[in-house]
Amino acid sequence: MKCFQGVRTAMKTAAVVFGICCAVLVATLPTQAVLAATVKMSKSKICHDWRSPYYERIKRFTNYPSLDACLADGGRLPKTNRGNKPDEANRGYSRSAYIHWTDADRDCLNTRHELLTELSTIKVSTTPDGCRVLRGRWNDPYSGEIIFDSKDIDIDHLVPLAWAWHHGAANWPAQRRKEFANDPVNLFAVKLELNRSKGAHSPLEWLPPNQKFHCQYVTRYLRVMLIYDFTSNSRDKIRQLRDKICD
Repeated sequence: MKCFQGVRTAMKTAAVVFGICCAVLVATLPTQAVLAATVKMSKSKICHDWRSPYYERIKRFTNYPSLDACLADGGRLPKTNRGNKPDEANRGYSRSAYIHWTDADRDCLNTRHELLTELSTIKVSTTPDGCRVLRGRWNDPYSGEIIFDSKDIDIDHLVPLAWAWHHGAANWPAQRRKEFANDPVNLFAVKLELNRSKGAHSPLEWLPPNQKFHCQYVTRYLRVMLIYDFTSNSRDKIRQLRDKICD
C-alpha cells in the first residue's frame, strides 16, 4: 500500500513539472499571430510586413505594431510595393485624367517647386538652372517635423485625385480637373512616407499622425470640397466628421 501511494505521489509530481515546462516553453516561443503583427524596419529603413518576400530573412530589425507606424518613423516601402496597380476602388480612374505639376507662369518652376519655394521658412537652394528646389526648411503639418531636403518631401493632394474622381471629378471638364490638381489650397508639403501611407484615403479612413492638426486637416478638406463640385453626400460625411473632430 505504501509503495502504491509513493508511485501515485511521484506521478503527480511529474505531471506538475511537465505542466510547468510546457508553460515556460509556450511563453518563450512567439506565436504566429505575434509574428504576423510585427512589422520589421530593416537597417536600410525599409518596412516589411508578413507579406514581404524578405520578411523571414530579416534578422536585424526594429519592431513596429503597424506598417503606418513604421513609415511614420522614417521607413519606406520595398520596391515591390511601390507600383501603381489600381485596386478595386480605383477602377475606371487614371492619374492621367489630371494635368498636374504645370508651370503656369513659365518661369521653369512647376507647381511642386513653386510650392516648395513658397512654403520654405528660409531661402531655398536650387539647381544651377533655378528650375528645381533642392533644400529649404519646411514644417510638415502631418508629422509636426522639420524637413530640410526636398527629396524627403512629397506634395500631397489633400483631397486625393483618385478619391475626387469617384466623388464628382469624373464629371468635371478637363480644365476644371487641371485647376484642382494644381490648386495650392489642396496641396501640402509633407514627408513622402506619410503621403504614400495615406494613398487615396479620405479623412474617414486616414488622419495624419499629428493629432493637433486633425481639426485643421478636416476643415481644409471640407473647404476644398466646397470650392469644387463634389457630391452632396460626400460633403455631408466630411462635414459631420469635421463637427465631431473640432467639437
